Amino acid sequence: MSTLLEVSGVSVTFDGFRAINNLSFRIGPAEMRAIIGPNGAGKTTFMDIVTGKTKPDQGRIIWGEKSISLRGMSEARIAREGVGRKFQKPTVFEDQTVHENLLMALRNKRGPFAVLFYKPTAKDLARVEALAEEIGLHDALWRKSGELSHGQKQWLEIGMLLAQEPRLLLVDEPAAGMTPAEREHTTNILVEAAKTRAVVVVEHDMEFVRRLNCKVTVLHEGAVLAEGSLDHVTTNQNVIDVYLGR
Repeated sequence: MSTLLEVSGVSVTFDGFRAINNLSFRIGPAEMRAIIGPNGAGKTTFMDIVTGKTKPDQGRIIWGEKSISLRGMSEARIAREGVGRKFQKPTVFEDQTVHENLLMALRNKRGPFAVLFYKPTAKDLARVEALAEEIGLHDALWRKSGELSHGQKQWLEIGMLLAQEPRLLLVDEPAAGMTPAEREHTTNILVEAAKTRAVVVVEHDMEFVRRLNCKVTVLHEGAVLAEGSLDHVTTNQNVIDVYLGR
């Protein structure tokens, strides 16, 4: 299997605390992966490193078919390379409609003049319709985003990320605060997205992880403790001791 992202031998220390410890991780171009582990295991720091928010002390972060290094690249440049990230709390433009939010997020020219004189093309409008369909908000296209439920705002934000056509989507605890029906719909959105890109989901909710039906990476003290199917890792004694037994 070809590799989209390869992290090897990465370490990060904050004030003497080693948050990431010789971590290695790889994911293919159309793959779903769940990352689990106790608080302080390095899950958020891992995402910070891949997106350029945190610079590693050592190690390699290799991206794409041309094997370019993401180390030292700015966050904006890494985003342009195709790495999209969704934080736990949804950030949408609440005074704008769902349609406007999705339109603003489309991957178009970003210069000041381009933005000033931007007129959506028929292709842009069709893309917005398709995205709204994909995230289940087609009936809410003309509603203000501030009126949406928590779950719907999460879907809109995923849609806004998908509008930028990332090759890798990093999603932080998408199931938090959702109703069971919303969780199920979120699963469907992410599983569908992983057919055409890499999707990494950091999650504590084991039931949600089970529904994703994917390979699981368990982090502990900044390193990979176990990797494999959910059944495989949840029967691993080390994983039970440090995480599941709590």
